Amino acid sequence: MTSPAPRAPIDVPAAVRAGEALDEAALVAYLRARGAISTDTITVAQFPRGFSNLTYLVVAGDDEFVLRRPPYGVGAGSAHDVLREFRILESLGPVYPFAPRVRLACEDPAVLGAPFYLMDRVRGTILRDKPPAGMPLEAVVLRRLSERFIDVLADLHSLDVAAIGLAAIGRPEGYVQRQVDGWTRRYAAASTHDHPEVAQSARWLADHVPDRFVAALVHNDFKYDNLVLDLGDPSRILAVLDWEMATVGDPLLDLGTALAYWVNANDPPLLRALGLGLTALPGNLSRAELVERYAEHRGGDPGDIVFAYVFGLFKVAVIAQQIYARYARGHTRDPRFASLHLAVGALGQAAARAIERQQV
Repeated sequence: MTSPAPRAPIDVPAAVRAGEALDEAALVAYLRARGAISTDTITVAQFPRGFSNLTYLVVAGDDEFVLRRPPYGVGAGSAHDVLREFRILESLGPVYPFAPRVRLACEDPAVLGAPFYLMDRVRGTILRDKPPAGMPLEAVVLRRLSERFIDVLADLHSLDVAAIGLAAIGRPEGYVQRQVDGWTRRYAAASTHDHPEVAQSARWLADHVPDRFVAALVHNDFKYDNLVLDLGDPSRILAVLDWEMATVGDPLLDLGTALAYWVNANDPPLLRALGLGLTALPGNLSRAELVERYAEHRGGDPGDIVFAYVFGLFKVAVIAQQIYARYARGHTRDPRFASLHLAVGALGQAAARAIERQQV
């Protein structure tokens, strides 16, 4: 039996996928005209992970940049609005040290066929389903990392969105109700199997929407594999990635989504098998401990945390269901998606347990 290839300590880009190549000559001309590069040649590779915007590594001499553009053939929408993502990162740069440094944005689709933006590459490691090769994740390291993980999220929620010019990117009033309604509609549209616990969660959420109005900048996908960590000290967070779904909304739901991606060591095996298991390794804070530290860091009760956690589980279940529906309906043959309906069921069961026990 052939041993699996060791996992690289940093994300390694691959050859650009067929049909997703960039016009390198047009890109060089555009970047040179704006003083972003001084060379006449570049090399371009593609980061293969992710299912939203396309992400490329652009190397120009000694400089390394990351280029983000929408997928080919998609319509307009906040999930693919890279110029909006650029503006968010540009505003965050002076006040949030974990925002990657952006260089420029191009609104003209004539250059590469769609708008795009360029940011500095942050070299580091990203934790995914298994530890990177040669990087032991000792309990003391994971303890510090999990503490910093929740502190960095709390710091984001503590920013003054008006002062940094981001108040207009979202509609915080009625945000929670819209989120519950919207994800419920998406689940109905993507349904392929009978998952009674998921449907029960939707009904429970609709009946328990908190009566509150809190506004903060929310990331909406805050988890370990959206963090770049220091290669020399993996407990140190260098950058937070993937800001395409960031908005101004209720931070309670952002916390709940982060908790939904966080697996405890005593969770059922099927939940731990969803590719999120690094959070269950010894040293990590538990979900309850994350909530306690978040409250301490922000100096107050975050709100109905069981509602937040159930919402997060429901939201992640719907995302998995949407991807599985594409597979079931023949729109993709990616074998990774073939068993995602099992993940939907596991997430629904976790939500049912949280409702029954009234704890995260």
